[in-house]
Amino acid sequence: MKRSTALPVAYTVLRVLIALNWAYLAVLIAILGGSLTNEQWTFRALGVPVSDQTGALVMGMRAIAALGILTVPLNLMMLKRLVAMVHTVRAGDPFVADNAYRMNTIAWVLLGLQIIGLIIWSIGKAVSTPAHPLHLNAGFSPAGWLAVVMTFVLARVFAKGTLMREDLEGTV
Repeated sequence: MKRSTALPVAYTVLRVLIALNWAYLAVLIAILGGSLTNEQWTFRALGVPVSDQTGALVMGMRAIAALGILTVPLNLMMLKRLVAMVHTVRAGDPFVADNAYRMNTIAWVLLGLQIIGLIIWSIGKAVSTPAHPLHLNAGFSPAGWLAVVMTFVLARVFAKGTLMREDLEGTV
């Protein structure tokens, strides 16, 4: 079989995403910490005027930042499993039980991320006002939900593939 350039690229991209995930955590901690220690400066830097009318907006933005922090370990869990799967594919042995478990875990993580996205959207909707709108790129994502379903199906495919391979090895 011809050697693919996709695997080294995938591995590199996944490692970069892991590093960016940690940077994302640092930014979120800085925003959340800054909003608690120096509220005026932090929200001014974010373009949010703090006043008596923006109390709910400020609390909502803090909740959204906290939920963003919650996504970091979920992203890391998913990315590390993908790196491990790339290693098994490189080794020429992708249909192993561990990969089926990894895919299943990834599916659950994706489901959790989709639910967090809906929670973030609902918080944004609840605290946004015409005078102080909060524009978020969150909420229902058909592609995201399709990815959840597809990943659960792929986890099952990996499990079946593993069983078929074990059966085949047992008959040879």
